[in-house]
Parts: sequence; C-alpha cells; structure tokens
Amino acid sequence: MLNRIDEISGIGLHLDLVLRKVQDAYLRKFNELGLDLTIEQWVILYRIYQLGDDVSQSDIVKSNFRNRATTSRVIGGMERKGWITKTRFDGDMKRFKLELTPQGKEVITTIEPHADLLRKQAIKGLDRQEFETFLRVLDHIGENYSDQKDMI
Repeated sequence: MLNRIDEISGIGLHLDLVLRKVQDAYLRKFNELGLDLTIEQWVILYRIYQLGDDVSQSDIVKSNFRNRATTSRVIGGMERKGWITKTRFDGDMKRFKLELTPQGKEVITTIEPHADLLRKQAIKGLDRQEFETFLRVLDHIGENYSDQKDMI
C-alpha cells in the first residue's frame, strides 16, 4: 500500500476521499430524518451534549479543533434554529455558556441511534486489533505533521 501513495495522489487526498464518504453518509441520514443539519452543526451539537452542563464556547473550540470564528458561526446558526442557548456564565462576563434547548435535545435523540449505526458501519469487517492499529497509524500520521520544525 505504501508504494501506492503516489498512485493515489498522496495520502491527504486518500484521507479526504474517505472522509467525504463518511460525511455524505451522515448528510444523507440527516436528510432522510428531515433535519436541516450540517456536519459542523452535528459535531458541535453532539459535543455540547457530551460535555454537559457548564460547557463554554471556548471548551467547544478546544475540544473540536475548529477555530473560534467557525465555531461562533456554527453556534449562531444553531441558536437561530432554537437548538441551543448562549448566555454568560454567572460572575464571568467573558465566557459564553452553551446549553441544549428541548429542541436541541430532540435532535440528539433523533440522530444518536443512527449515528451509532453509522459509526459501526465504518468499522464493519475490522477486528478490534485492526481498528486499534488504524487509530495508532492515524495518530502517528497526525503527530508527523504536528512539529513543523521536523518537516522535510
């Protein structure tokens, strides 16, 4: 496979093609469920759900590897849809507290079982060891790009 990297125009293109297939599967499911939801919205909405009470906008930025401007734009859109509320923390006027509304919780409840099936589909045919190796390799590739001074 490593000798095929040039054949597939580089590892980045290959990763991007796979990521697009995964994202397309999620978007098709959102559409089937009648939800006007983007991948970015789902990732952030689900992260708010996972982090629970007292999650801040900066927590979302740190935990999702998205920049502040993108996160703010996506949060604004979800606020307009009535899925989350954005208020200031008591005694801390610098940070925004994000909370799911009942409508936001309903989106989570609707999608979560389907997202679980989509995640299982991604690893179908892989045993535990293969999947752990896959994650280690992805982490290693990411680490190879983390330190810019070590770049070739």
